[in-house]
Amino acid sequence: MLKKLFSYFIPIKIFKVNSSLSKTIEVTWANGELVLDSENTNYSYGSLQRILRKGLKHIGFEKIAKMEHVLVLGVAGGSVIKTLVDEINFNGKITGVEIDPGIITIANEYFKLNEIQNLEIIIDDAFEFVLKTKDRYDLIIIDIFQDTTMPNFLFEEFFVNRICYLLKSKGTILFNTMCLTAAHNSRNKTYIEEFNDNHYQIQSIPRIERHNELIIINKTA
Repeated sequence: MLKKLFSYFIPIKIFKVNSSLSKTIEVTWANGELVLDSENTNYSYGSLQRILRKGLKHIGFEKIAKMEHVLVLGVAGGSVIKTLVDEINFNGKITGVEIDPGIITIANEYFKLNEIQNLEIIIDDAFEFVLKTKDRYDLIIIDIFQDTTMPNFLFEEFFVNRICYLLKSKGTILFNTMCLTAAHNSRNKTYIEEFNDNHYQIQSIPRIERHNELIIINKTA
């Protein structure tokens, strides 16, 4: 494919649509692969896939492969789901929650997300979903952005307590955050310092691809 070859020299945009949540959504050939971007940041594949892959490697591919149920809050193009299936060979159930049905349509068309047999996509607000779900999860991946903005509820105590409650014994939360300002750095620092529960261990991997910080929460029992 000529577009794929030329993309090693210059990004080639093949699809663009306006989005009420993310301003614009674009599908682009870049460095020989399809990526999904919002107006100002990468949404799936490309740098985002590298960021979340690093977090998954930190948790341990072998450990994840043995898990039964993974929850992904914020699906977009589904690059972290592809990592779970194609690289980790995860065969358990994956539940993906995405607020924007339009982005799932794009993910199905360009990234074949609908061909993943062990994936269930639920169109819902992540906050509402975690209030309603009765399932428990071995791994919860939080990757929720509206362009470069992260919803405030992600850092609120009630939400944090709720997602911790949804973890199975020895479960893990992988939380992808973006730090573009001093205020964002302070927000993350406070989040980590104020996480005070003897049943959990929290750590961070800062400055991934310059502006991202992964926060990893492990349930100890």
